[in-house]
Amino acid sequence: MSTRSDAAPTRGASLLLLAAIVALALNLRPAMAAVGPLLDLIESATGMGSTAASLLTTLPVLMIGLGALSIRPLRRRLGERRGVLLGALLIGGACLVRAALKDTAGLIASAAVVGVGVALIQALAPVVIKRAFPARFGTVMALYTTGIMGGAAIAAATAAGLAETVGWAGTLALWSAPAFLAALIWLAAARDPAAEEPNRAAVVEATDPERPFWRQGRAWRLILIMGLGTSAYTLVLAWLPPFYIDLGEPRATAGYLLSGMTGAEVMAGLMVSMTIGRFPDRRGPILTALVLALLGLAGLVIAPISLAVPVVLVLGLGIGAIFPLSLILAMDQIDDPARSGDLLAFVQGGGYIIASLSPLAAGLLRDHMADLTQAWVLMGVGVVLLGLMTLGFRPGLPKLR
Repeated sequence: MSTRSDAAPTRGASLLLLAAIVALALNLRPAMAAVGPLLDLIESATGMGSTAASLLTTLPVLMIGLGALSIRPLRRRLGERRGVLLGALLIGGACLVRAALKDTAGLIASAAVVGVGVALIQALAPVVIKRAFPARFGTVMALYTTGIMGGAAIAAATAAGLAETVGWAGTLALWSAPAFLAALIWLAAARDPAAEEPNRAAVVEATDPERPFWRQGRAWRLILIMGLGTSAYTLVLAWLPPFYIDLGEPRATAGYLLSGMTGAEVMAGLMVSMTIGRFPDRRGPILTALVLALLGLAGLVIAPISLAVPVVLVLGLGIGAIFPLSLILAMDQIDDPARSGDLLAFVQGGGYIIASLSPLAAGLLRDHMADLTQAWVLMGVGVVLLGLMTLGFRPGLPKLR
């Protein structure tokens, strides 16, 4: 009898924790995803060229990478609860100031702050997930990444319509509200004992590695897998709408195409969530996702207008599965939650630094060639390389130390 009465609050608290994780995830991409459909308005108002405008995506992604590499001392100083809360507040504050800071310097500075906030959440949330939901880690992790892509889909779909009502700066600033709401939900949910991190001093002592990750080749391969997979995501997030606007499509249509792609990413994330437990060998699902991404990139080169809808849907399915699968593949390599969080921070740090280069490279190509076709071709080469590296991650490999 007493067991039943004790279990009910725990289930309720765990559901609140799950809701908080999803709410946080929904806020990790809108500050970037809303930029693409509005890029022509932003360039016109600020005088930015394509290379400078690419920094609105490149800088957040770069800061995510740098922040992830610094997360171990930050976790030691802040703890997971306060670190995640600070991340949500930074995202909300950076979005809010965009209502007033409408010049190039203000937009770029706010983009960097968004990146720091996202870095804190992305490095710490998976540790909480692995500790709070050990038996359902793969499922909850896929749900978390689905929330990330869902936020991007909402931002892309609503950007053009909102800009007609509140202007482009007001549209970017509106995303402060859900970020602050997520912070409030997290404050309530973090009281769940399942979200409580162990004593920080004990964690530092217990998880000191026998070998640093930078001395382990498999960790570097995970960085390249994460980097190339995320490069595809950041590239289309930043430049798919401008690509279609350059081809003569209306701004709203370009936004809907990005939203459709991110909607397909959400579906792919849900499919991963429901099926990943059946695939202890992660290579099959990853290679399937890579084939879909490659087909989508080929479609952007060969028939971007006539096959626009199927192309972006296939591309979204591929990219949407690659992201959670690469996170799960990294977390598979170590059993201890805190230590696996350190590995994920290392992998995400290097991976996002690599991924930050793809929007910048595309901006340079657009400035000098007035065409993004070569960017899709180069990304296709990266996808092939990603597939070759994935083949080495067979089941039964010894855990990283």
